[in-house]
Amino acid sequence: MALEDAQNEIDAAFTRESLKGPGFENTFAGATSFLRRRFTKDLSAADVAVTGIPFDQAVTNRPGTRLGPRAIREASALQSPDAPYGWDFDVMSAFAIADYGDMAFDYAKPSDVPARIEAHIAGILAQDCGVVTLGGDHSITLPILRAHVAKHGPLALIQFDAHTDSWPDDDATRVDHGTFVYKAVKEGLLDVERSIQIGIRTTNDDPLGITIIDAPECHEIGPKTIAARIRDVVGGANAYLTFDIDGLDPAYAPGTGTPVWGGLTSAQAAAVLRGIAGVNILGGDIVEVSPPFDTTGATAVAGAHVATEILQLWGATRR
Repeated sequence: MALEDAQNEIDAAFTRESLKGPGFENTFAGATSFLRRRFTKDLSAADVAVTGIPFDQAVTNRPGTRLGPRAIREASALQSPDAPYGWDFDVMSAFAIADYGDMAFDYAKPSDVPARIEAHIAGILAQDCGVVTLGGDHSITLPILRAHVAKHGPLALIQFDAHTDSWPDDDATRVDHGTFVYKAVKEGLLDVERSIQIGIRTTNDDPLGITIIDAPECHEIGPKTIAARIRDVVGGANAYLTFDIDGLDPAYAPGTGTPVWGGLTSAQAAAVLRGIAGVNILGGDIVEVSPPFDTTGATAVAGAHVATEILQLWGATRR
């Protein structure tokens, strides 16, 4: 959609004909689809879909991430329609991207949600489409991984987080945002030797064999070395990237349920994400954005940028 056409375009989220190309609508008006992509359930012409899982009933502390997908979409409208800074290509122009909308579920039956998420993501993957997911709390990543692994086999996990989320939990009926990694390892979903966690700043005595670069080390070695370590650990493996927004310091992302000081800066996170271009990212998610605690909207802005970077990483190995 060219700039001169935008003046006659109304809500490209509904009227856009092509799933490719930048958008030039006013940032303060129109439907808030992600990056002004078209809302559609027809993925026949799509290369990758963005979808929301507005579920937050597995949180340990403050709720509110059910509102995350909406806030991230709204914040995404603030981004430039040009190629994201620091990249030599624009995933919006190179690939057909659709906004698949949010997954529906019965909030009164939280135990049914994981299976529903798995089926929802599997349905997108079955259409030969990549998927980037907007959360929601971090419990959503486990069923998302199950769907990806069913299609691609065990994956390397690249996790940005303040917490390892690998505390023991052998109860299959529990839905907990702090145990998804433990369950993923026990289910054989992860290539543990190729998995890595970045920004950790809570104690867990058993890392389950996963490489950890904790936050103090991140600050000491810097983004270039962090990115090199990620590339070394993951190698040529198929990978899934999950980004808990509390991986950022609360100064940059206050709107989250379990904030922990001493985290990554937004500049560090951006440099690391761009530094791992070429790693084969099959999919990813951004989770734990909680708008009720995000009084300035800064956390949603960070979340929207992370989601865009995941799209760029997905496209970097496919263009």
